Amino acid sequence: MQNALLIGLSRQTILERQLDVIANNVANVNTAGYKADNSLFEEHLTSGAHEDNFVGSDRRVSFVQDRGTFRDFSQGAVEQTKNPLDVAIDGSAFLVVQTPAGERYTRDGGMQLNNVGQLVTVAGNPVLGTGGPIVFQPTDHDINVTPDGTITVVEGNGRTDSIRGKLRLVSFPDAQKLLKEGLNLYTAGEGSAQPDIKSTVRQGFIEKSNVNAVAEMSRMIEVSRAYTQIATLLQQQSDLHKNAIQQLADVPA
Repeated sequence: MQNALLIGLSRQTILERQLDVIANNVANVNTAGYKADNSLFEEHLTSGAHEDNFVGSDRRVSFVQDRGTFRDFSQGAVEQTKNPLDVAIDGSAFLVVQTPAGERYTRDGGMQLNNVGQLVTVAGNPVLGTGGPIVFQPTDHDINVTPDGTITVVEGNGRTDSIRGKLRLVSFPDAQKLLKEGLNLYTAGEGSAQPDIKSTVRQGFIEKSNVNAVAEMSRMIEVSRAYTQIATLLQQQSDLHKNAIQQLADVPA
């Protein structure tokens, strides 16, 4: 296969993967605490397509290669919900939740109570405090969450605050090592969680996705156009090759 075709096909493959990343970002533009993904590219040099006796066969050809994706962990916009169980994290910390597969981490601070009074995520996973799952009593009211994550309530007819727990906030030396698992959850991957004492929480707010919808739609159009242009170029190259073969076949013997 000609080098032009190989290079074009490599670029098309990368554009297809990049489009998948962009589409996933757009799909999660309204997902609380979602962090946008971006693609990484690099040049890959290799010898060209040639016959063994081709003159100049040591010439290098530059291909496109995707190294993977990286996440944008910048802070998303904060929206007030007035729900006393919702919290938005100011800083780089994550909430810790308990799943059937073990501890997972999330920036989605939309929380609720299940039928036994446990503080859980929208998906039903218990949110962990420094002492384990956080459980409320049926008579608890006037829930308050302090900036350091301490949760207090007024119990029954009492007038004094009772502590129900403290949100466990953790951070990672290299957040890029976190792995997305779905349901807005991350696994630690090769990293390790460390207690975070610098980040704070804001009660009654929630962090929105940090995806810039306008920018992502513009990128999607740009990638789609590039894919179409390369497809046109490959078709032209194929037609030239086909015409050359036909003309050679028409040469009188």
